[in-house]
Amino acid sequence: MSAGSARAERVACYRGRLKVWEATLAGLERRDSNFSRARVACFVLFVVLVIAGWQLSFSWLSLGVPVVAFVILLVVHERVLARRDAARRAVAHYQEGLDRLHDRWAGKGVTATDYADASHPYSGDLDLFGEGSLFDLLCRARTRGGEEQLASWLTDHASRCVDAAVIRARQDSVRALIDRVDLREDLAVHGVAARVQVRPAVLIDWGRAPSLFSARARRVLPVLGVVLPLLAGACVALWALGSNLGPWALLAVLVIEGGVYRAMKDTLARAAGPADRHGHELSVLAALLARIEAEPFEEPRLVELRGALISAGQPASDAIADLRRLAGWYEAQRNGLFAAFAVVLMWGPNFAGAIERWRQRHGPQIAAWIAALAELEALCSLANHAFENPDDVFPELLDAPTEVGEGLGGSCLVGEALGHPLLSREVCVRNDLRLLAPVRAHVISGSNMSGKSTFLRTVGSNVVLALAGAPVRASSMRLTPMRIGATLRVQDSLREGASRFWAELTRLRTVSELAAADPTLFLLDEIFHGTNSHDRRIGAEALLRSLLERGAIGLMTTHDLALAKAAEVLAPAATNVHFQDDLLDGELHFDYRMREGVVRKSNALALMRSVGLDV
Repeated sequence: MSAGSARAERVACYRGRLKVWEATLAGLERRDSNFSRARVACFVLFVVLVIAGWQLSFSWLSLGVPVVAFVILLVVHERVLARRDAARRAVAHYQEGLDRLHDRWAGKGVTATDYADASHPYSGDLDLFGEGSLFDLLCRARTRGGEEQLASWLTDHASRCVDAAVIRARQDSVRALIDRVDLREDLAVHGVAARVQVRPAVLIDWGRAPSLFSARARRVLPVLGVVLPLLAGACVALWALGSNLGPWALLAVLVIEGGVYRAMKDTLARAAGPADRHGHELSVLAALLARIEAEPFEEPRLVELRGALISAGQPASDAIADLRRLAGWYEAQRNGLFAAFAVVLMWGPNFAGAIERWRQRHGPQIAAWIAALAELEALCSLANHAFENPDDVFPELLDAPTEVGEGLGGSCLVGEALGHPLLSREVCVRNDLRLLAPVRAHVISGSNMSGKSTFLRTVGSNVVLALAGAPVRASSMRLTPMRIGATLRVQDSLREGASRFWAELTRLRTVSELAAADPTLFLLDEIFHGTNSHDRRIGAEALLRSLLERGAIGLMTTHDLALAKAAEVLAPAATNVHFQDDLLDGELHFDYRMREGVVRKSNALALMRSVGLDV
């Protein structure tokens, strides 16, 4: 099947499912309107019966008819609203999918600007986070844990060199999930909220924390939670029977209960913890976990992740659902109509104690549950990207140096028809790259706007995708695991008093340190342009030599043709390539194709004249 027909099938799949969900949503919105009108009618009927009851002599029991009807309508209406909200999420899910298939996705996903780090060796340079970023394109996770897992797969290559076997195993998991459209739909729809924003560390730390109740409190509190409400009930009964002791005894019990509440107020709040503060999000977690537990996986890692969702013989979804119910009951004490009764019934201590017992039983497993769900969400994000880009390919991960050959590091990066994954297919120009011994670096010369920096980002973005376990925008790709360092978007810092040149030097030192520790891909864009040509040439040649001696591979762009001599000095380890432009009918034209050798012309003066400068 050709890539074009495969993409057409994806579009047809999404459009068909979108049409079904739009029809479902329209029906649910009609039912929502009908239930709203019926509830108003019940209220009006109640008011009419109250007024008529004062003027006509009939049984006040008739008021129960609209009240009961209203309650029934309220319960059923809530279910309709939940289904309507789920349908809205499904419609949004497929509309966003069609936007991605038609390259209209920028800014409509999870931009994750809070993951951006100006000091990271490549995330800002390669547009990993923010509007129109790689994360914006990829992330379909609904939990904060899923977002964090995907972000770590994209950014890990600054801190460590991921083993090729790990990446290949992740590729297998992604492949196994590509065609599971129903699973991804359910993960996007299930639950009662759009996203789960509670940070995993909050739940994990709460689950692992030592008990907030002393041993004595754990023994006494359950007894008081039963005995004091029973005593209060007995006092009310005595009062109702006419005993003078009843009200005074009730007052004494209430004083004791109030004292317990006051003494344990902070402890109860901490015991309920995130279960109390994030109740609705727990519902989403339970729904997502239940859906994953029901999926018949066969791929080993997916089976392992699903198996991690069992604790003490109970599925994680059931345990989280139990916690959500306990949190809901605990929260009921804040209802103004129920608050007074909650004190009498020792409601807070009883349900805080129940939550604490849940935590003692399941708390240590929370980390494993969240990690399993996070990894599955991240894998589903990559699988969704693979499904929507059937012409992209999974790269071949090689074990360096055994599969590459001995030599300086044994690193390699070979790609055919590499394209930038963030550019639309209509404008994306493909180029080949071969960094394999003896050639391990290209010095890229070229005129302004000819595509040098974009090519560096093309290579870097595809390597990030490859090392994350995702398919890449290429016809084929082979590479070894490596760390990444780039200098495409180095910025000065007024707050830290650092000039751009100093910030660039600091980043280059980081890249050099990466290369000294592990196999590294370097992407250096117009380095040392804050100094004179003589110093720039000497510095660039020395840096390139040092990186190659440390076994790194990579690309370095330049406007200064003097730097192209560095490749000649370091040949055959480094070679010259270039991008060029053509002046046709007084206008500059770029084909964005990489060619061998050094560029032979410049377009700077032509560009100056094109904007009206008198040069």
